[in-house]
Amino acid sequence: LSIVLNPSSLGVSVNPLTFLSPSDKSLFLLGATGTIPINLYGLWWTLVTASFLHGSILHIFFNMAALGQLGLFVLREFGFNRFFVIYTLTGIAGFFISYIAGVPFTIGASASICGLIGAILYYGKSRGGFYGEVIYKQAMGWIIGIVIFGLLVPGINNWAHGGGVISGILMAHVLGYHEKERENLLHRVLAAGCIVITAVFLLWAVLRAVYYSLKVPGF
Repeated sequence: LSIVLNPSSLGVSVNPLTFLSPSDKSLFLLGATGTIPINLYGLWWTLVTASFLHGSILHIFFNMAALGQLGLFVLREFGFNRFFVIYTLTGIAGFFISYIAGVPFTIGASASICGLIGAILYYGKSRGGFYGEVIYKQAMGWIIGIVIFGLLVPGINNWAHGGGVISGILMAHVLGYHEKERENLLHRVLAAGCIVITAVFLLWAVLRAVYYSLKVPGF
């Protein structure tokens, strides 16, 4: 959307970490979160929308690759409704933790993805047996990799990652998974609520960005 609204603001560096990176102002208007959007402008809804924004093509690629692997597992073992609830609420929780920690400006799906890892970690430990142990070790491997990456690469929101993992464990414990409990009406209602809230805030973010791009060209 940043490309459509304001292509001149995109980064065209040969650095793959910043190639086709939208400007901070574009990300702010589209729903980035942190202490700046929340404390200065009261934009609490950005705790939802920030999960759907990324800082570069490489950022999108890595997160979507992780989501493709982890999401399919959670969909299979938890079901779509619980998957969407976990994905949505752990993203909010992760960004809220990073807000409390004072992170000024942040985006990305990694808080929600870490929430899925937390849910998988809980699943493996709770299920037990050989299969559960394998899943648990794989989830721990993901966590170790994320921690190392977060320590080596500057600008990583480690608070959101940690908040995502912890809230993912809690959400999996509360919601359960197929082998313990099939999806029920409560899960469907929660998922519907998350879908509606996400759709409304994303639509608002897009309309807001379009409005300001037309009102103030070159945002």
